[in-house]
Amino acid sequence: MSDARTRQTPMTDTARTAAVNPLLDFSGLPRFAAFEPGLVTPALDVALAEARAAVEHAEATSTPATWTDFVQPLEDATERLGRVWGVVGHLNSVADTPELRAVYNENLPRATEFWTALGQNTALFAKYKALQASAEFATLSPAQRRIVEHAIRGFRLGGAELVSPARERFAEIQERGAALNQKFGENVLDATKAFTLDVTDEARLAGLPDDAKQAARQDAERAGVAGWRFSLQFPSYFPVMQYGEDRTLREALYRAYVTRASELGADPAQDNGPIIDETLALRAEEARLLGYASFADVSLVAKMADSPKQVVEFLRDLAARARPSAQRDMTELRAFAKDTLGLDPLAAWDIPFASEKLKEARYAFSDNEVKQYFQLPRVLDGLFGLIERLFDVKLSVDTAETWHPDVRFYRIERAGQLIGQFYLDMYARPSKRPGAWMNDARGRKRLQGGAQTPVAYLVCNVQSPVGDKPALLTHDDVITLFHEFGHGLHHMLTRVDELGVSGISGVEWDAVELPSQFMENFCWEWDIVGAMTAHVDTGAALPRALFDRMLAAKNFQSGMQTLRQVEFALFDMRLHSEFVEGDGARGRTVQQLLDEVRGEVAVLVPPEFNRFQNSFSHIFAGGYAAGYYSYKWAEVLSADCYAAFEEEGVFNPDTGRRFLDEILSVGGSRPAIDSFRAFRGRDPSIDALLRHNGMVQETSHATA
Repeated sequence: MSDARTRQTPMTDTARTAAVNPLLDFSGLPRFAAFEPGLVTPALDVALAEARAAVEHAEATSTPATWTDFVQPLEDATERLGRVWGVVGHLNSVADTPELRAVYNENLPRATEFWTALGQNTALFAKYKALQASAEFATLSPAQRRIVEHAIRGFRLGGAELVSPARERFAEIQERGAALNQKFGENVLDATKAFTLDVTDEARLAGLPDDAKQAARQDAERAGVAGWRFSLQFPSYFPVMQYGEDRTLREALYRAYVTRASELGADPAQDNGPIIDETLALRAEEARLLGYASFADVSLVAKMADSPKQVVEFLRDLAARARPSAQRDMTELRAFAKDTLGLDPLAAWDIPFASEKLKEARYAFSDNEVKQYFQLPRVLDGLFGLIERLFDVKLSVDTAETWHPDVRFYRIERAGQLIGQFYLDMYARPSKRPGAWMNDARGRKRLQGGAQTPVAYLVCNVQSPVGDKPALLTHDDVITLFHEFGHGLHHMLTRVDELGVSGISGVEWDAVELPSQFMENFCWEWDIVGAMTAHVDTGAALPRALFDRMLAAKNFQSGMQTLRQVEFALFDMRLHSEFVEGDGARGRTVQQLLDEVRGEVAVLVPPEFNRFQNSFSHIFAGGYAAGYYSYKWAEVLSADCYAAFEEEGVFNPDTGRRFLDEILSVGGSRPAIDSFRAFRGRDPSIDALLRHNGMVQETSHATA
């Protein structure tokens, strides 16, 4: 059988099977209404067979090392596999069930094995190097050349240059690591779901906003219990921490929250401690196999930062700049808590409560007062209007099958032409992973006669509507929504037609937060905020005087907040650059390293029983290992970019067009620093970040 016939057979299978298996239907949007867990394994069978056939064809000596004969068919086949597994992974995050979890975990090793083997394929590695060395390479588009360069780098990081037995061990590490990441996330989700606290004495609810009490009442009624039920889901947990006057109630929830998935939690089987230890050991071994000093060095190969040392210096410099402000924040909070609230000493479970009371006293408003003005429908109207104004597009409601009745679907058009679509899943549910994120359902790529338009998943976890009122957002919720939309715009407004570098694909991880953090700035512009608010009871817009007080409070405790993020990032980087199992003669544990980092940078040290690391999903169940610093690194870039809008006019169409042209639309088709320089005309400066955070210093010329 010829190579061509071998390559065609699985595609025929795909077309024939799509009618009965919606996961294999690539003609349009995912068919969520027809999904059931039993479809996963047979769909993956077909997608893997097709992808393997494409690999066989690509690596064959008879296949020329050209873009058309070799790269493009391989990209197409692996994209289809990625879309099959992407739908399954997405549903595993937003609609977890025992059946789906079981089939996901059953098939995760198969998917991991394929991608690991692909990354170690020496024949393909040689083909990509041959293409790069050929005369054709110079004729490829910049985006295509970038894909080839990324592929070669990926093969090196994927172990293609290893020889047995190191090759086999590297593959084992990838498979085990994927399973550990999945289990870490499951433990956090399960521990979060498992805890509930029922209150029958209404006096213990003193201080709680009405909507928080109503939501707790609804949760109790659904569970068939009396009174009010609270959980560790953030929309249930945080209002108690922020407003609850019952200190024992705050302490009970805090202890449960910070010991989730740890040896101090309710279920020892959910302890993520051993998973952390094994994960770190495997990552260190992976680095050694690849010839790097640490996993952090491996991680930074594909990022803007040059070395762990550079990142650590950046974080320590930022900590030094933030420390005076943070120390003032903490001194003021302790004094206020003692003198006004009678909280002495100030405990960890008092911090959000005392901070809210101090903010109310100083700025004459509360977060709950502001929340009454941010109705989700109005916020979306304001957000969509801003996007339309800045980037000359049109957003409107669209129709599609979804995974939950609360999910909405929208389309983005320019000049009447569809350029992108997105699902919006706003509300917290027990079956949904905590946090907020954007993920791609489909990327942009060139097709015969046109282009495949990108599709995004945008996910938040806010309180669902209570009673007959619409969902209300805190201002922090609004900022989070704008943040995730920044990622979505990066994905959907791309003009790059090569899948591997369109949208967020191929963008350095420490630059991928630039558009998201950029969008947060608009949440502090009166023309935007005023227009998207209406009081839930009166319909009145947010008063300008209240907004001015919010603006005055914008940098309230910004020093403490900055040090908290530096703490997480420095812990992550040091954990992956200098920490190994047992840490040599010193024998440090993960907890001891975290304590050491806190001793260096923190002004607020949590209690001994706090097990933050056991639910640090960003680095143990997500893609931020040795990369959490990206939030602050990219914040330097985003603040500097937004400064251009401040200088030239926040709604200046030329500035918006330039940001679209030089940042959003180019995706990963060129280095992120080149995109920044094209927009700003210079290298980035930390000045704007310090100014936005109220930490301007005389010497503020460090660069990221």
